[in-house]
Amino acid sequence: MKFLLLILVLQVIAPRAVSSTLSVENYVTYAVRYLKLFYDFNIEKFPMTKMKTNENFMENKVQVMQQFFGLNVTGKLDKSTLDMMHRPRCGIPDVHNFKTFQGTPAWKKHFITYRIDNYTPDMKREDVDHAIQKAFQVWSQVTPLKFTKVYAREADIVIRFGRRAHGDYYPFDGRGGVIAHAFGPGPGIGGDTHFDEDEIWTKNYQGTNLFLVAVHEIGHSLGLDHSRDPKAIMFPNYRYVDPNTFRLSLDDIRGIQSLYGGPEKHQFPSVLSPAESDLCDPNLRFDAITTVGMKIFFFKNSSFWMKLPGNPKANISLISSLWPKVPSGIQAAYEIGTRQHIFLFKDDKYWLINNLRPEPRYPRSIRSFGFPDSVKKIDAAVFNPLRYKTYFFVGQKYWRYDERRRLMDPGYPKLTAAHFPGIEPKIDAVFYYNRHYYFYQGSNKLKYDTLSHRVTKIQKNNVDIGC
Repeated sequence: MKFLLLILVLQVIAPRAVSSTLSVENYVTYAVRYLKLFYDFNIEKFPMTKMKTNENFMENKVQVMQQFFGLNVTGKLDKSTLDMMHRPRCGIPDVHNFKTFQGTPAWKKHFITYRIDNYTPDMKREDVDHAIQKAFQVWSQVTPLKFTKVYAREADIVIRFGRRAHGDYYPFDGRGGVIAHAFGPGPGIGGDTHFDEDEIWTKNYQGTNLFLVAVHEIGHSLGLDHSRDPKAIMFPNYRYVDPNTFRLSLDDIRGIQSLYGGPEKHQFPSVLSPAESDLCDPNLRFDAITTVGMKIFFFKNSSFWMKLPGNPKANISLISSLWPKVPSGIQAAYEIGTRQHIFLFKDDKYWLINNLRPEPRYPRSIRSFGFPDSVKKIDAAVFNPLRYKTYFFVGQKYWRYDERRRLMDPGYPKLTAAHFPGIEPKIDAVFYYNRHYYFYQGSNKLKYDTLSHRVTKIQKNNVDIGC
């Protein structure tokens, strides 16, 4: 059988594609497996004695594959065809057996839940969470779909990492080759997304970028097939592009909107239900928090939650959707309400937002506040409207800045623990509301009375966001 198969493939292999019998056997094994996986090539449909029939059948499958990828359609396994076969790619076929994939599957609802079942050791958990959340936001920005992360109950889309045989009858093949696959919308395993743990998953250009692959696979989870456009994220082969500048192609947008329509008017990108979103993670930590008028903004990675005090409902949006030139990863923030000024800090730079509009000629250096060169970033900041002073927290110390004189007060920095009893370094975020500071340290929120100078309540970060 193997000898007859080798003869068959020799009929459709280009003369200069291989240089030895050994390499021919390798190409035979790989090419046949590739065509079986992605182009419904089933050589067992015909007896091996009917050599011409089999030769034509395989040549036809090679032509279909070449046509899909925009290659020169020869039916021969030339170098460009074999090179394309060896590129890392999605495990979903390019040509389906439509008895199995019938109709146009799509979710019948706009609120879709997802759960991350396990994590890859290649990345920090928070980086995996961020990559997956950001991938869902890509699709929510161009549709009315809203995605909610859940933790301990059934989810529409279950995300997991596995290697080789991992329980779904579609085993992975080790590093390279198939890097992930997903199932179309439906009950049970429908919508689930699996990543090959044998790949090296990263958040940058090294290894395989999790965000980019997740965007592609979530496209399948939502009902999209593969695209023939090499610029589309739904093109089957993996290629790296900068995640910070990534945009869906027109082909991707047309495809997903043919299933769900465009975004609703005045819709924030990815509006989530806070009671089931990342806010309910018991280990949640915020990057920065500040009041903005009557609302409170909670910053985390590339996003922010916006809510009214005492109201459990919150909207989540991308920072770039409100302020396109402000980077993700804001580390500190505070508001001077009487001026309608918001200050946002990252590393040794800060941005000024005036009446919700970024001021030109920013960012500027934090040295303009009077910080020494030893201060590389601000951990947290808060403005006290009664004193008209801003407190900057850096490590175990804090500075006090006079907003009227635009100067640092003399005698600073001072130890935070000595002057804010009950507050321990390091502070992740802080904001002022109704004569109280709200300090966020780890997964805890500490309510601090500015008049009695003591902590009056300790709660989990997410307790007042409906969790």
